[in-house]
Amino acid sequence: MNLLEEFGWRGLVYDSTEGLGEDLARANVTAYAGFDATGPSLHVGHLLPALALARLQRLGHRPIALVGGGTGLIGDPSGKNVERNLLTLEQVAVYAEGIQSQLSQLLDFTPGPSGAQMVNNAEWLTTMTAMEFLRDVGKHFSVNAMLARDSVKRRINSEEGISYTEFSYSLMQAYDFLKLHDRFQCTLQLGGSDQWGNIVSGTDLIRRLRGAKAHGLVMPLLTTASGTKFGKTESGAVWLDPERTSPYAFYQFWLTSDDADVVRYLKFFTFLERDVIADAEQAVAAAPEQRAAQRLLAQEVTRLVHGADQLTRAERATAALFSDDLTSLPVEDALAAFADAPSTDLPASDLDGEGAAVVDLLARVGLASSKSEARRLVQGGGVSVNNRRVVDVAARLAHADAIGGRLLVLRKGRQHQHVIKLV
Repeated sequence: MNLLEEFGWRGLVYDSTEGLGEDLARANVTAYAGFDATGPSLHVGHLLPALALARLQRLGHRPIALVGGGTGLIGDPSGKNVERNLLTLEQVAVYAEGIQSQLSQLLDFTPGPSGAQMVNNAEWLTTMTAMEFLRDVGKHFSVNAMLARDSVKRRINSEEGISYTEFSYSLMQAYDFLKLHDRFQCTLQLGGSDQWGNIVSGTDLIRRLRGAKAHGLVMPLLTTASGTKFGKTESGAVWLDPERTSPYAFYQFWLTSDDADVVRYLKFFTFLERDVIADAEQAVAAAPEQRAAQRLLAQEVTRLVHGADQLTRAERATAALFSDDLTSLPVEDALAAFADAPSTDLPASDLDGEGAAVVDLLARVGLASSKSEARRLVQGGGVSVNNRRVVDVAARLAHADAIGGRLLVLRKGRQHQHVIKLV
């Protein structure tokens, strides 16, 4: 299967330049996608272009991951209603280093014909003078054409407008394509559909200055079936950095995918073959309550990004939530599983001697408005500690009852839990 066929059945082709299919049929190509260093980590939205590069590599082509250490200082106006806050050189350098590490999990950088390259455009954008930029790049672009682009028109018509800084972004991206064409014979750029104008600027610049043909392929912008932005949760963006989004929370994000989205996500974010995804689609139709497709999706993407060990831990934590006893769960897994639950620090000494009364703790952390209400909850069978139901209103908790000697998970009913951290 060639590149366009592979991307096509997965629904990854929104548009492409004329003649791309013919050029791909003749020889392997070098292609790139850019990742601006505007934050400390990539998020799940960046997985689409990153995995597109990985698919391309598996088909024998050569991928380049361009880290935007230079363009990250400016910020792409595409899809933005207001201008980004400008970052310092030091911030962008730190962000770029983190992004490089994350991309190395998805691409094979082993030297060879299809070995991936990673390049930072700060190398040429931060050393080029304004006069050089205007003479060597700016003179080849029509302001009329730039004003006609949707991303620019939208901002011009907005209350804030668009600065000259962001207006120049597409020229910088075009220059990136030229530099990669000269250094690596790169002839294809990948991106989201909002990048079409920027990509075409690059193909035009290569044609004008080098008399060569280059291509662009853009993928659909991601939204959920309900029309909301992909990759956002109530607690914010879903990051690839495990320090910002735990592997458990990452796993849960995919596990909770809507039935209307899950098959599309399997095509976009996994390397599973067509027949496997077709089986998953049938499972969604026949037994959606079993969520087999969501489990498959969560397993595949978590393994890709965080590795098999973290996947095992995420699955173990997920299973533990429905087990009869949490005490055997590692503390780190329990913390990940209940990361969104409210928590209270409690001196470990409070569990010395006879221990702490369950009813006292329920009232103390706010799961009950008073001790008398706490007693009624226990009597009604609505309280558990570490998933073990409490049936005695006089029950007390000792150090041995805590997960790893450090955590107690109090639960009221099915929906309300509170984590006590012993310090």
